[in-house]
Amino acid sequence: MRNMLSRKVTDIEPSGIRKFFDIVSEMPDAISLGVGEPDFDTPWHIREEGIYSLEKGRTFYTSNSGLMELRQEICNYLQRRVGVSYNAAKETLVTVGGSEAIDIALRALLEPGEEVLIPQPSYVSYLPCTVLADGVPVVIELQEKNQFRLTREELLDAITPKTKVLVLPFPNNPTGAVMEKADLEAIADVIIEKDLFVLSDEIYSELSYHGDHCSIASLPGMKERTLLINGFSKSYAMTGWRLGYAAGPDWLIEQMTKIHQYAIMCAPTNSQYAAVEALRNGDEEVAEMREAYNQRRRYLMKRFEEMGMPCFEPHGAFYCFPNIQRFGMSSDEFATRLLKEEKVAVVPGTAFGDCGEGFLRISYAYSLDSLKEALNRMERFVKRLDETKNASAGAVDVEISGKEMDAGKADAGKAEA
Repeated sequence: MRNMLSRKVTDIEPSGIRKFFDIVSEMPDAISLGVGEPDFDTPWHIREEGIYSLEKGRTFYTSNSGLMELRQEICNYLQRRVGVSYNAAKETLVTVGGSEAIDIALRALLEPGEEVLIPQPSYVSYLPCTVLADGVPVVIELQEKNQFRLTREELLDAITPKTKVLVLPFPNNPTGAVMEKADLEAIADVIIEKDLFVLSDEIYSELSYHGDHCSIASLPGMKERTLLINGFSKSYAMTGWRLGYAAGPDWLIEQMTKIHQYAIMCAPTNSQYAAVEALRNGDEEVAEMREAYNQRRRYLMKRFEEMGMPCFEPHGAFYCFPNIQRFGMSSDEFATRLLKEEKVAVVPGTAFGDCGEGFLRISYAYSLDSLKEALNRMERFVKRLDETKNASAGAVDVEISGKEMDAGKADAGKAEA
């Protein structure tokens, strides 16, 4: 039989995140700090609405675009939280998670060979979804010295005549970086001048710890050239409900809906009813979860400082991105040894792009007790690395001193002769 598989698909690398999870699942007493999933249960009143929808027999298809009731609540939420007004009937689409919105948006936007700018480190789906849509991914390597924010200069350097789309993944997975209003204003005029379109992935928008989240769609001239993508997984602890949404220009939403119609039909019905309840009455629980994450974030930053592991302060999402370059090993080697020696799973920074080398992604979507135990184990590991490094340095110093003494004796012997 001839090869029946598409080379475009077989050439895509599997996600680097899953490698360590497979090992952890078979390792007793292991602690994973790698999963990007809230440790909270979905708030009860949201679950109750999902249960009630099943009891009432609401198991039918909704419209392709999603329940109108939900789309109206999405518009109310976006007006309330980011100050942008959308038409529920024409400018919103309910999707199966934010990931589907990313996929179908790129398929609706791209002609073969057109370029998509992808700041990295970032979520693993942007690059393969671009490839699957016949686009050309162009990576912009974000810098730790800039707190992993996209700068105007970096954007300008990456743009070519073929550039069409800019992915804006903030608050960022894996770094926890945010783009504040001033940062967004610095790139907005470039986007308008170069006639680019923005995919703004704002799935972590409610998890901002340094002031309210600002959407680039709220800036002058940007709503019409931005697709705002969000969902319920992170903010409302609804990962398994698989529900997201996109809000943007009607001409794009219309074409995305067409793809969604043929590939998916509609998002899960009971999840949509639960999401209505989340948007109407879930603000209090979101605030409580955000405060819990913030407490854990501060704890991790303190522990990293005590271990001598530099880590810029993340202001969003629920990840830290510590720098491990001083240990002289790759991210993959560090993560592998940490898992084998101390049974703590973290994700190598390279899972999110080559520029993640020398970093680790550590999630704090875990209880404080789990974090404390995991960080205690990590501290033991780091101390052993430092002791080994210091012992090796001491041995080298002794060797050098011995050679210097031998050389001194030889010189003295020559002088006497």
